[in-house]
Amino acid sequence: MSSALYRLDGRIAVVTGAAGKLGPVWAEALIDAGAVVAALDLAAAASSEAWATLVARAGDRVRRVDCDVTERASIARALDEVVRVMGEPAVLVINAGVDQPPDSGGNRSRIDDLPIEQFRRMVDVNLLGTFQVTQLVGGRMAAGGGGSIINIGSLYASVSPDQRFYDHLPGDLPFLKSPAYGASKAAVVNLTKYFSTLWGPRGVRVNTLSPGGVLAGQDDQFRAKYAARVPLGRMARPEDLRGPLVFLASAASAYVTGHELRVDGGFTAW
Repeated sequence: MSSALYRLDGRIAVVTGAAGKLGPVWAEALIDAGAVVAALDLAAAASSEAWATLVARAGDRVRRVDCDVTERASIARALDEVVRVMGEPAVLVINAGVDQPPDSGGNRSRIDDLPIEQFRRMVDVNLLGTFQVTQLVGGRMAAGGGGSIINIGSLYASVSPDQRFYDHLPGDLPFLKSPAYGASKAAVVNLTKYFSTLWGPRGVRVNTLSPGGVLAGQDDQFRAKYAARVPLGRMARPEDLRGPLVFLASAASAYVTGHELRVDGGFTAW
């Protein structure tokens, strides 16, 4: 197979939630494949160290654009700027999302009094935000004759969190991984299937990339517990995610749509 199939030279790629934890991973992979990246994120979003490193290396091949995926008007303004300044998007990575990382022990809830506001916030960003970005940016791609949309899912779209990963964390109440995260990501997988069938005849492919746990400063006990649950014996490294993303974004996956690609070291095989 020719390596040219994996190239994205001259393509405009849009990445939402670009300045956070995984956004720079996706943006860097696309840039290295030849794309120019429109990096959408909240104006007030704190930039990660990885984002600062990427900007310093990529220069004018990445452009940050203010966008709140929960507000349709904000998405429309961001899309207008991308088209006006950069060109028509050919790749869309919908990465913006809200997770629930382990906390320091405060403000925890039991399942029977879990605040509905927390549940609603995750659905609002992870699911409704994905839908609105798909409507506007994806809709433009469909009207223009094609492209690739990659929704970022999670292994928790397929399985329930193992609460034992967190039972060593101190606090008055045990840390409880919310059901809202996995529920919202499972809905994103279904949304992927919906748009893949709707827009397939218009040349738009829609897939989900669902990572497993990614190394990001977790404590030693968590990493050990998690690795023991993975057939490959470790958490994901950022570089494990880049190839699968470029595959889904490029012509290498020209006959792949409606698919959830799990990059989880085999976690969901057990």
